[in-house]
Amino acid sequence: MTYNLGMTEITLALPFSLPPPEMATDLLRVMQTPALATLLARSDLQYYPFDNDSRVLPHEAWLAWKLGLSTHPAQGAPIATAVMRGCGLEAQAAQGHWFILQPAHIQISRTHMLLTDMRSLQLSEQESRALYDLARPYFDDIGLPLLHGAPGLWFMRADAWNDLNTASPDATTTQSLNDWLPEGPHARDFRKLQNEIQMLWHEHPLIEARQARGLTAVNSLWLWGGAGPVPSATNGRVAIAGGPAWMQPLAAPGQADAAQLIASPGPAMVADLIPSAQTGDWADWLAHMQRIDQQWLAPLLAALKDGRIGGLTLLLSHRHGCTTVHASRLGQLKFWRKPNLNSLLKQS
Repeated sequence: MTYNLGMTEITLALPFSLPPPEMATDLLRVMQTPALATLLARSDLQYYPFDNDSRVLPHEAWLAWKLGLSTHPAQGAPIATAVMRGCGLEAQAAQGHWFILQPAHIQISRTHMLLTDMRSLQLSEQESRALYDLARPYFDDIGLPLLHGAPGLWFMRADAWNDLNTASPDATTTQSLNDWLPEGPHARDFRKLQNEIQMLWHEHPLIEARQARGLTAVNSLWLWGGAGPVPSATNGRVAIAGGPAWMQPLAAPGQADAAQLIASPGPAMVADLIPSAQTGDWADWLAHMQRIDQQWLAPLLAALKDGRIGGLTLLLSHRHGCTTVHASRLGQLKFWRKPNLNSLLKQS
């Protein structure tokens, strides 16, 4: 069978698959990822440092670029209106400047504040709607329309705030919150709004009921991802497996596993590693890496070797940078290059 190799390039992004430099030696020693080891040994690698001033993570900026929402893979993530379209709010997204607004938990200590991982909230549809219904009249009163897109995923229109510099939740989690709060002429306006909602929700029966069930309290809001209208036709969709709630409306239909991706090649992201890397749960991280190797990288490597795909690019990242791994079918014929993970030790 003859394959059209010129049309079958796949790019797979693996957020937080790049070990942090201080942990790399220990983690690589125990990683069970033979497919990744083979690809690394027989491919070309390039490391790119990432500027934290963009206030998003490398994979978030890459995703926005792949969707046609930015012009460079390190330029930020103006994604709010694209996420709105994925939530069925296309008509509203066609006008104005919108932000993603998410119910959040901020942990306060004597020395600093932390934004808790949004995934830990586990907001149900009913709870999200109830909190939204409580907050919406306040937003209406100050002329900032508020829309509910999905549980824990809301949108706020603020045309005059288009110069507000915000940070994504995953970029902020584990960092000192004061360094990641919105910046710009309207930052004080947001903090005032945030304080009003915090007082509105404080000791509300819904919040107390969540705490009684052992769930994380919802005590604040997080604003980010500001964007104006985007064309209905962008660069397409990205296949996404795992990831936070805001990614799901951006995901391509289907292509949720390696077999589907091979049958319909394109860009994809497997985002299962983010929570364990963020919290430093390296045993869980290693288990996820092994599953990714078995369920994604091994089938893709086999497809590369037998010509079902013409090329494979991996994007391996941590919060400070990313490594691209460009693999070709011809490169896999270099059998004298024994599989190993050592090249990741040079990525810093």
